[in-house]
Amino acid sequence: MTKRILLGNEAIALALAESGCTMATSYPGTPASEILRSLVELRKREGLKLHLEWSVNEKVAMEVALANSYAGRRSAVIMKQVGLNVAADPLMSAAYTGVKGGFVLIVADDPGPHSSQTEQDSRLYALMAKIPVLDPDSPREARLYVEKAFTLSEKYQIPVMLRPTTRVCHARQDLEWPALSPTTKTALFEKDPTRWAATPRFRLALHHQLNEKIAGISQEDAFMPRRDDRGTGGEEPSPSLSVADRGDLCVVACGVSYAHAREVMSDLGILHRIPLFKVPMPYPLPQAFARELLRSYRRILMLEESSPVVETQFQARDQVLGRNSGTVPAAGELLPEVIEEILRQVLGMDALSPVKTAAAPGRRPTLCAGCPHRAAFFAIKKAFPKGIYPGDIGCYTLGLNLGVVDTVLCMGASIGLAAGFYHAYHQSREDAPVICATIGDSTFFHGGIPPLMNAVVQGARFVLVILDNRTTAMTGHQPTPASGVTLGGAHVPSLSLMDLVRACGVRSVTEEDPYRIQDFLARLREAGEHVRSPEGGVAVVIAKRPCLMDRRHQQNWSPVKVRVNEKCKSCDFCVKQFECPALVPQGEKEPVRIDEGLCSGCGVCVHVCPHGALEVAGEST
Repeated sequence: MTKRILLGNEAIALALAESGCTMATSYPGTPASEILRSLVELRKREGLKLHLEWSVNEKVAMEVALANSYAGRRSAVIMKQVGLNVAADPLMSAAYTGVKGGFVLIVADDPGPHSSQTEQDSRLYALMAKIPVLDPDSPREARLYVEKAFTLSEKYQIPVMLRPTTRVCHARQDLEWPALSPTTKTALFEKDPTRWAATPRFRLALHHQLNEKIAGISQEDAFMPRRDDRGTGGEEPSPSLSVADRGDLCVVACGVSYAHAREVMSDLGILHRIPLFKVPMPYPLPQAFARELLRSYRRILMLEESSPVVETQFQARDQVLGRNSGTVPAAGELLPEVIEEILRQVLGMDALSPVKTAAAPGRRPTLCAGCPHRAAFFAIKKAFPKGIYPGDIGCYTLGLNLGVVDTVLCMGASIGLAAGFYHAYHQSREDAPVICATIGDSTFFHGGIPPLMNAVVQGARFVLVILDNRTTAMTGHQPTPASGVTLGGAHVPSLSLMDLVRACGVRSVTEEDPYRIQDFLARLREAGEHVRSPEGGVAVVIAKRPCLMDRRHQQNWSPVKVRVNEKCKSCDFCVKQFECPALVPQGEKEPVRIDEGLCSGCGVCVHVCPHGALEVAGEST
């Protein structure tokens, strides 16, 4: 059997394939995006028989996969932690109804956070829904836990959560590559209305059954907390719940925090004398384990990301040192250096000496050179200079840099917030500013349609710009419902944004290429007039231009060469107000320079300079 170095997400995808999963659904989101993409590659290379889809949002993804499980087939649904907020409704109910074929909910958490609105801990959802959650510490363990999760799910007929974090998803590890073979299982849905369509009276009975399942799962030996005996010569964590001896301090850790803690304790030379316990299943926690540790140790240091899930289940405040006691920081990743500082503090050791690093000039994230969103944002600010700009989730959130994003809450919220701002100002003052919301095409399909319908019905008035770059750019160019193709490349019907917007009741809908900036400005101003007119309402402008980074789209324009002429006054207006990476300031009294290695040749910047200092080579201003 050969070995390959795999990304954590690739290891999870491989485990799904070798475990006989027949369906995997997802909505893209970092740090989980590569799992489904890797499954697509495996399906093609190995001839696997499984249905894969980028669903329109996480709620739909969960419901589609649940039906496959109801029919007795192994299923997985994949998302990031904030996606679980969207899928929470079916999750809570599915815990009651249970499943038939193994059902694994893979939720990639993002402590830090690195690429998320929150660093919420999905284990709290597992605790609230009363489903077991497995917390892997490495790509190898994440792969191992997938099969264990399917087995556990089928034994108790319950959804099981696998919760890798960013450091597991994006780590790399050498793993054995198995021989994969196509497997399938015939779908068979056995009707049982008292379970699958349970009314409230039956739901109470299902809740009692769920409690019994959780009690049984907490006693599963395969997921019992284990003491790490490798510091005393053992090869693997001991399967015994009993502690070797009573003492002053022990350490309890979960997931990647366990891997970090073991490494730090080994480096400090204390692994052999301070017991380290690993908790592979943070919920449900065996209460016998908690009671044994509370009897045996005066202090218990709890290391887990990002919330005190295991700590809370110990139900003891005085003995447990963790987030609730203030010993462990209440936010942020538990990186090795953070864990070392905690251990030194608890053990009374000297603090770490601060490491001095050379200051390096930083550069804030910005939209790519030639990004059509930049042109759209510049036009919005010009059309509505005193507007209120609710923004949304995607790479266009970087409109913050251009001063055209005032709020960012969650997927699809720009539209609901725009409606709320309108009603707030409409009721309190007459000179209300124009409200111009922005949302990406994928985000609109995900969560923008219901709030747009609501805004129309409730009589709100604002401009909505749908930034349609024909892809889900931020997470790796996954197709949208308008793309006309599935993730596997099959051709399917393409949904029209204009038709959808009109179906929501919007009467003013136009479409324009933001590269044609003067025409785009005209469409925005017409939308603003509609909003202010006596018979007006919501006005939608679709900014349609494919993402430059998505090579699947042929660009229908000819790049131009832009040069800086003698009119440049070194005011840096173009740099500050347009922020294209290809426009490079040279310092006081020096003209701006165009970095030809970055310039895409879109030519939009020609319309930006108030002095006419930027021009297309061969033309004169």
